Amino acid sequence: MSEPLLHIAPWAVLTCVVTIVLLWLVLRRLGTRPSTSLAVVVSVPLVVALLFVVAISGFMFTEQLGWTVATCLLVGVMLVPGSVILGQQFTRRALALEARRAQERAGEAARRDLIAWISHDLRTPLAGIKAMAEALEDQVVDEPDDVRGYGARIGREASRLGSMVEDLFELSRISSGAVDLRLEPIGLDMLVGELANGLRPIASSMGVGMDVELPALTATGAGRELERVVANLLVNAVRHTRPGASVQVRGGGEASRVWLSVADGCGGIPEGDLGQVFDLGFRGTAARSPEASELSPGAGLGLAIVKDLVEAQGGEVAVRNIAGGCRFTVTLPAG
Repeated sequence: MSEPLLHIAPWAVLTCVVTIVLLWLVLRRLGTRPSTSLAVVVSVPLVVALLFVVAISGFMFTEQLGWTVATCLLVGVMLVPGSVILGQQFTRRALALEARRAQERAGEAARRDLIAWISHDLRTPLAGIKAMAEALEDQVVDEPDDVRGYGARIGREASRLGSMVEDLFELSRISSGAVDLRLEPIGLDMLVGELANGLRPIASSMGVGMDVELPALTATGAGRELERVVANLLVNAVRHTRPGASVQVRGGGEASRVWLSVADGCGGIPEGDLGQVFDLGFRGTAARSPEASELSPGAGLGLAIVKDLVEAQGGEVAVRNIAGGCRFTVTLPAG
C-alpha cells in the first residue's frame, strides 16, 4: 500500500502545484470577469487532474482509463456551463449592488451639499433682516424714505426665504414619495398663457420681453405640479435673460406626445456645465448669496424640482445651447 502511495504522491504534489500556477496565471490575465473566472476555476483543476490520471497510469490507455477520461469529460461538460451561468448571475447581482451603493453615496453627498448650501443661503437673508430690523428698532434710520427702503428690503428678503422654504418642501415631498399625482388632460397653452401674463410686468421692469406663441396643446399631467414646472422654467428664463432680449416660448405635439420649449437670452451655458444644470444646488457661476430682488436666484433648486416633477409625470426635460442663450424643452404625454 505504501509503495503505490509513494509512487502517486510526487504526481499529486506536482498536480497541485501546476493547478495553482495555471489558475493564478489565467485568472490574472482574465481580470475581474466572474462568469469566465468560475469556468476556469472548475475546468483547470479538472483538466490537470485528468492529465495526472493519464500520467499515473503510465500513459497506458486501458479501458479503465477510457472510462475515467469519459467521466471527467462528462463532469466538465456539466460543470463548466453551470459555472458560467452562475458567474453571470453573480456578476449581475454584484453590478446591481454596486450601482445601488453608488446611488446611495451620491444621494448622501447631494444631501450634505444641499444642507451646506441651504444653511449658507438662509443665513445671509436672515442676517440682513436682523440687521435692518435692529436699525429700525434703534432708530438708526428715521427718515421716511430710508424707513420705507428698509421695509421694502426686508420684504424682499422675507419673500426670498419663503421661496427657498417652499422649494425645500417640494423637494422633500418628491424624495419621500409623498407627491400624489392625479394625471388628467390639461390645457398647456392656457396654463402657459396665464403664467406668462402674470410674469410679464416683472419681466418688463427688467427690460426683458415675453414672446409666447403656442397652438392649442393638451398634455396629461397633474395640475399643481405641471404649473410648478412651467412657472420655474419661465422665472428661470426671465431671471437669466439680459435686458433687451426676450424669452421665447414655443410648443407643438403629435398624437402621443406634446412639447414645450422655453428659450432665454442668457448668452449660453458652458458646455461643461450642461450636464449639471438639473443638479441640486447648481447655479453656474452666480454668486452663492446674490442680492435679493423680485427674481433673485434662490438655492439652485428650481431646475432640480422641474426635472423630478416632469419625470414623475411620465415626461422628459432637456437643455441645449442656442444662439444667444439656451433652450429648455419639456416633453409630456398628450392629453
